[in-house]
Amino acid sequence: MVSLPEIGSSLPEVVLRTAIVYLFVVTALRLSGKREVGQMSVLELVVILVISDAVQNSMVGDNTSLWGGLVAVTTLLALDFGLKALTSRSRRLREAVEGEPRLLVRDGRLLERAIEEEGIEVDEVRAAVRSHGLARIEDVRLAVLETDGSISVIPRDGDTPPSNRPPSDERST
Repeated sequence: MVSLPEIGSSLPEVVLRTAIVYLFVVTALRLSGKREVGQMSVLELVVILVISDAVQNSMVGDNTSLWGGLVAVTTLLALDFGLKALTSRSRRLREAVEGEPRLLVRDGRLLERAIEEEGIEVDEVRAAVRSHGLARIEDVRLAVLETDGSISVIPRDGDTPPSNRPPSDERST
């Protein structure tokens, strides 16, 4: 069994421990797929809550003082701010952290390989299509899994839902 070095629980060590846990969790969630951070199911929410409980002790170790908790929170906020600042400046880092949009439907056809690779159920795609005012997958020109986990739907020409149609010049009398 691999033995990891023991990092103590002084305040600077809490910063180090918290940074390691933060980077690990961000990486693990990124590798697990976009839907983990997008519109979460109940099961995905439970996983996130259990992860937060599981890593709490690994961040502060034996330091259960108020200062230990405050240092851990401050470290998390600083890391989050720093990572957001870096991703806003670097397209390559942003794509590594957030991923890229993924095409799920093209011209009324489900792209099954993409759907499978993204870990999405076909029923979720159908629900997104309906939420955009379309009845069937065949009515979709493009459906895209966005980096935030949402699914954008663009109808085929002539299938634009009434709420998305441009206003007509005709006036009712």
